[in-house]
Formats: sequence, C-alpha cells, structure tokens
Amino acid sequence: MSEAVLSPVRIGRLSIGALGILALALGTLQSVVEPALPLLQRELGVSPSEGALVGNTLLVTGAVVAPVAGKLGDRYGGKSVLVRLMAVVSAGGLLAGLAPNLPVLLLGQVLQGVMVGALPLSFILVRKHLPTGESQLAIGVVMALFTGGGMVGTLFAGPIAEGLSWHWMFALPTIAIIAMTLVITRLMPHDPPVQADNRIDWPGMALLSGTLLAFMLGLVKVTGDGLPPLAVGAIAVVVAALATGWVAVERRAASPMVDLRMLAKPAIWHSCVLTLVITTSFGMVAFLLPQLFALPADGYGFGLNTTDIGLFLLPGAIAGAVSDSLGGVAARRFGLRAVLIGGAVVTVATVIALVSLHTAEWQLVVAKVLIAIGAGVGSTALLTRTATAVETRDTGIATSLLVVTRVIGVAVGSQVAAAILDAGADSATGLPTESAFVTGFAMAGLVAALSLLVVRMTKKGVQA
Repeated sequence: MSEAVLSPVRIGRLSIGALGILALALGTLQSVVEPALPLLQRELGVSPSEGALVGNTLLVTGAVVAPVAGKLGDRYGGKSVLVRLMAVVSAGGLLAGLAPNLPVLLLGQVLQGVMVGALPLSFILVRKHLPTGESQLAIGVVMALFTGGGMVGTLFAGPIAEGLSWHWMFALPTIAIIAMTLVITRLMPHDPPVQADNRIDWPGMALLSGTLLAFMLGLVKVTGDGLPPLAVGAIAVVVAALATGWVAVERRAASPMVDLRMLAKPAIWHSCVLTLVITTSFGMVAFLLPQLFALPADGYGFGLNTTDIGLFLLPGAIAGAVSDSLGGVAARRFGLRAVLIGGAVVTVATVIALVSLHTAEWQLVVAKVLIAIGAGVGSTALLTRTATAVETRDTGIATSLLVVTRVIGVAVGSQVAAAILDAGADSATGLPTESAFVTGFAMAGLVAALSLLVVRMTKKGVQA
C-alpha cells in the first residue's frame, strides 16, 4: 500500500463547504416535486399513484445506483466517481427542465436519481481525509445541507412553477449543480483508492442492482395497478430469486461487493431495519400532507396552490435540516438508544394525533415539524454510527446501503399512502375521501410504532 493511501491530503473547510453546497443543490433538485406534486398531477392529468411515481422514479434509480457508487468510490476514489455521477445528474435535470410530457420527465427523473450516490461518495471523502470525530461532524453537515436543500426546493418550487413554469423547477438547481461540480473538480484533492489491488465484483453489482430494481418497480406496480395475487406472487419470486443469487455470488467472490460478514454485524443490520421503519412512516406522512393541503377548500381540504403548500411545508424542511445535523451529536451525548426511542415516541404521538387533528393548517405544519425531527435525528444517528462502525475501506458501501434503505423506506411509504388515497377515492369526484387520509395517518402511526418494538428486540445492537 502506498504512502499516499496511508497519509492522504487533509481537506479544509473550503472543500467540506464545496461538498455541502453541492449537497444543498442536490437536495433542492430532489425536493421540488413534493410541493408541486398536486400541480404536476393536474397539468399531466395523472392520479395520485401515478403522481407518486414522478418522485419515486428518482428513488428507484437512487436505490440501484447508491451501493454501486459507494463500492466504485471505495475502489477508484470518491472524487473521481462523484464528478462522473454529477454529469449524469446534470443531464437528467436539464432533460426534466425541457420535458414536453410525462415519459420524458420520468426519464429525466431516472437520470437525476444518480444523485443518491453522491452521499456515500461524500462520506468516503470526509472519512478518508478527516479523523473520526471531525468526520462525524462533517457527515452531519453534509446531510444537514442535503436536507436544507429540501427546504430551498420546498420554498421556491411554487413561485418558480407558477411564475415561470414547472420546467424551471428542475433547470435552476441543475445549473447550480453544474457550477458546484466544476468547483469540486478544482478544489477537492484526489483521494487514492483503498483497495486498488482488488477486482470489482461486477456479478455482485449486477445482481444487487437487479434485486433493488425489481423490488422498487414491483412496489410501484403492486400499489398503483392493484395486480392480482398471482402477479404479486410472481414479482415476489423474482425479487427473492435475485436476492438469493446475489447472496450466493457474494459468498463465493474473492472480493465481494458487500462483505456479508460486515452486513451481519449488529451495528449494520440493526441500523438498516430501524432506518427502513423510520423512513417508511415519514414517507407516508410526507406524501399525504401536500395532497390534503391541495384538496378543494369547500370540503375538508384547504385549496392551497403550490406556493402556499411550499410555505406550509417549509418549517418541516427546516426542522429536518436541523435534526439531520444534530443526529450524530445527539447520539454521542445521550446514547443511540435514547435518541431512537425519543424520536419514535414523538413520531408515533404526532401521527396518531393527525388522525383526529387535521382540520387546520397549523396542525399539519406542527405535525410535519415534529415528524421531521423524530425521523431526522434517528436516521442520521444510525447513519453516523454505521459510517464509523466499519473499516475505512468499507465506508462507501456500508453508508450507501443505509442510504438505499432510507430511499426504499420513503418510496414504500409514499407508494402505500398513494394506494390508500386511490382506494378511498370518491366515486363521484375522483378525489380522496377524508376517511382515506385518516386511514393513511393511522397506518403511518402503526409503522412508526414498530420502531419501538425493533429497538426493544435489538437492545444490544443499539447501545451507544
């Protein structure tokens, strides 16, 4: 191993800031769909389930790309892979900005989904170039700015869409991403690969990508199309077969994409299970609230336009950014178990309250803030614990698995919530009934309550 690998160049605040600003721009691009989703559904003439697909198409790509990006970053260096991924994201953002119809928009979202791989690549860079304590802080900053980008996108999506057009929601953040990628290319030092002498496990990458893609697309089809039991069973068999094949390949590979011994560590698989539960509940609420805000005010809705929806969602985006930055710090000070239990209790109580308290805007705003805090602190604490629980050479793949889990959780939550609204639509108006929202909130509360059960069952694995 070369001396460069043992003693990499230490990055300074400017380099960390560049990563953070890129994360901010990526978070903005990712988040513009949420407040504008009712508007997109109207302009594109699609149902809630189809509308959820606009956002989840990005998540499908992200789920497939993130583990591959993390492994390639470990192998070839985080900076090199990051710059290439940002070129793909930029192409997707520009394509969405020029999209004349839904199929082209979805294609742009597919390319934009590569952005999810930027997070584990950023974690590789800070882990290689900073000591443990500083790297945990830097990871929190990057995650906070990515979430903060959600705040920016939430705030400005409406004015941009209504003042210009929805196409500019995608074009403007993309321009910022292109600019920051050029800055990082010049400013960030190259990080040498940790395992330059090992071969890439391409079969393992292909099988894991295929498993995730089949799962995500199957989820969309099952929740959106109401498939018969035989078709659902067929999808489950395909996913199970691909997953089994992946495990078999990884067990025999000389240099596996994912060391299954690492995945078997309690710190890793406990984090994945808890992250999935936390983000699924969050994803359900994050989808339901904009839909409720946009429903006509002559019933139980509020009749808000895209700009107003963004303003009402803004406090929740701010709370999410703050909680993401404090997740790792809170876990070190109070213990991971205490942070997870506290976040789960707040989330469960808030979502259950929404079952009966959803008749005023302030109730929904407060609920989004509390849920963002509960989910943000818990999931980020798990992420920072995972980043420091593995060897440096495994940072990219370990954190990317957790990022994928977050993505899958949000996608599952939003698609399930969309299916609930579709199933509870009024036959005369085609709009979701109030009882459908009540059912959605109740289900989100039950899912959040599962995290308490998981924490109790995995007590030893979540001790700080």
